[in-house]
Amino acid sequence: MKLREQMPELEGAKAWFNGEVHKSDLVGDKPTLIHFWSISCGLCKEAMPQVNEFRDQYKDKLNVVAVHMPRSENDLDLDEIKQVAQQHNITQPIFVDSDLKLNDKFENQYVPAYYVFDKEGKLRHFQAGGSGMKMLTKRVNRVLEETEKADQE
Repeated sequence: MKLREQMPELEGAKAWFNGEVHKSDLVGDKPTLIHFWSISCGLCKEAMPQVNEFRDQYKDKLNVVAVHMPRSENDLDLDEIKQVAQQHNITQPIFVDSDLKLNDKFENQYVPAYYVFDKEGKLRHFQAGGSGMKMLTKRVNRVLEETEKADQE
């Protein structure tokens, strides 16, 4: 995905855990962080406490959606995905992308991967890999500040 592109529709899930959301639930209200992860990804598990901290710290200002992207056949077991999600306190909605339908719409090749959309649903930041949570924090804060300014005008 290129910067400023519209968020794709959230379609093609094998399952949803922790509630189902649609693009229409996310756009127009507040910015959104969509993060791709996998149960076989060590970096994803290491980064999850920071993602959860984001979710909790900005719960009134930011939508957070997790997308489980399988990296192999071993990543397709729904019970295991649910179990790992519980172990890592992933309470935000989880789109289980077993057929890589959403992954293809995002043109995503990485886990972990983070997509920050503004409240209009335009992509403002993309980041992949385990490091760089400071940069992600900066970008999320910038989008949140812009949203607050726009709301005050």
